[in-house]
Amino acid sequence: MLKEERKFAPPAELSAHANVKADAYERAREDRLGFWAEQARRLSWETEPTETLDWSNPPFAKWFADGKLNVAYNCVDRHVEAGNGDRVAIHFEGEPGDSRSITYAQLKDEVSRAANGLIELGVGKGDRVAVYLPMIPEAVIAMLACARIGAMHSVVFGGFSADAIAARIADADAKVVITADGGYRRGKPSALKPAVDAAVSRFDTVEHVVVVRRTGEDTAWTEGRDVWWHELTERQSAEHTPEAFEAEQPLFILYTSGTTGKPKGILHTSGGYLTQASFTHHAVFDLKPETDVYWCTADIGWVTGHSYIVYGPLSNGATQVMYEGTPDTPHQGRFWEIVQKYGVTILYAAPTAIRTFMKWGDDIPAKFDLSSLRVLGSVGEPINPEAWMWYRKNIGHDKAPIVDTWWQTETGSMMISPLPGVTATKPGSAQTPLPGISATVVDDEGNEVGNGGGGYLVLTEPWPSMLRTIWGDDQRFIDTYWSRFEGKYFAGDGAKKDEDGDIWLLGRVDDVMLVSGHNISTTEVESALVSHPAVAEAAVVGAADQTTGQAIVAFVILRGSATESEDLVAELRNHVGATLGPIAKPKRIMAVAELPKTRSGKIMRRLLRDVAENRELGDVTTLTDSSVMDLIQSKLPASGGSDD
Repeated sequence: MLKEERKFAPPAELSAHANVKADAYERAREDRLGFWAEQARRLSWETEPTETLDWSNPPFAKWFADGKLNVAYNCVDRHVEAGNGDRVAIHFEGEPGDSRSITYAQLKDEVSRAANGLIELGVGKGDRVAVYLPMIPEAVIAMLACARIGAMHSVVFGGFSADAIAARIADADAKVVITADGGYRRGKPSALKPAVDAAVSRFDTVEHVVVVRRTGEDTAWTEGRDVWWHELTERQSAEHTPEAFEAEQPLFILYTSGTTGKPKGILHTSGGYLTQASFTHHAVFDLKPETDVYWCTADIGWVTGHSYIVYGPLSNGATQVMYEGTPDTPHQGRFWEIVQKYGVTILYAAPTAIRTFMKWGDDIPAKFDLSSLRVLGSVGEPINPEAWMWYRKNIGHDKAPIVDTWWQTETGSMMISPLPGVTATKPGSAQTPLPGISATVVDDEGNEVGNGGGGYLVLTEPWPSMLRTIWGDDQRFIDTYWSRFEGKYFAGDGAKKDEDGDIWLLGRVDDVMLVSGHNISTTEVESALVSHPAVAEAAVVGAADQTTGQAIVAFVILRGSATESEDLVAELRNHVGATLGPIAKPKRIMAVAELPKTRSGKIMRRLLRDVAENRELGDVTTLTDSSVMDLIQSKLPASGGSDD
């Protein structure tokens, strides 16, 4: 529906010296696999691969299968060996105002000590290590230490509850958990270890819990199981020889919401993933490691933190900022204060954050010197044109190009994005597939739509950083991603092509909501609501929301004696928060007498979304009882809850 006429040419100076120029598209079109083999050579391999892609058993891909490398060596050691040991790898900024800068030489020592510490705890190749940490350097060090010894990490977002942690530990069969006493959030310490203790108490498979001391608060301790990070690492040698592993050695599992309610463990391997994460970071941000200061504001618990805080930037020898806290602590200008302090040149943030900054007012960023910024990025969900323009004007001062990137946990790294030195950018559009990527929009039958048409976003050729499977469930991998359109990967997103053929993302088409850039399953929230004694049945939808992209709206049928009240609504919201984490709290909860169902018993969420967004109702002919919708609409003003 949206028509966008505005276009912004790339800055001439940036174009002249861009890392990747327009010819990359042509090279990749002429020889796609040759192009990716060329990108793999940006890495250091102990055994150079001779085979680029094995697609003999689709959808199970092998990339660079006969090559051997160590991912951590590529992110740390090789920069030190190249004489860049004194370059800062991470400028850490704690929420309370503490800061430290870690050079590549220091990072190499820290990662080696952590790797030796994990070996002391019995962790080896193929073992799984769960990581539940705040945004502190130890999170990066822990991930690289796992990669160094061939263990898989499974990072769990630090805002998740004990139930969510337990489900992920159980599914991955993690041997060790790395956590912290807590982190700082909104000006005060927030404990993390109690949630780990509650989760780990359910299994006998976790042998050790390693605890980083961050806040210094009293922490419950289980002798024989719990180990202080500093005590474990300080007694280790800073020498560790990284072993080269096959390119298809599993690197990490990262859980994302599924429509069944059971999170999916997305499995990524080493050589192909690192090739594409490294290339896209170099190309899309035009990173110049000698002069740029890069800041990705994501959390380490999401894939953006994996690919564009850890593996992409560090493989490219970047200097980056890592911030622990929230953008409004201790004041709403904190992000811009950090940009000014470190002279940040490249900023990568989510549309949710950008819309929040818009809401706070133009006068806040105007108080800070943002003139160092030369490239701006957007990630996590489609960005609306108004937010895009605000970002360009108020943060980029109308000179920094915006790269609006589309990709997913499953794709591993960026797939669709402008190139800052090549593309004339359009507000709100991710625009074109990157060189070497084959993406298009198809209709219900899987036929490619023409310019101006809409439908489903699909990927038509394998790509190096693609997920290899769902951990422990190959059939679910096939069913979820490869069954909708034969021979094509279906991303689960709606999209359209504009008259120029540029791609616009339209959000999720399944029962997964995108809230502040985080995928949250409707089924998981419904399950949490129904686990409360007052709720008999629940249906949850994502409704368009100006700040968070989508907001969670819940319709509940209460049990016999329960009656709707503000107190009950607050209790239900808090119950969901305690079960799944605060991000999953419904913004609105409405008690209804019935839910709209088809004759087969399926809840018609599409109609509930119409109600939640105050739209005219769609087709109600498939309902068992269409008068149910009249009842629900009559309830509309009775909403509860708040925005926190």
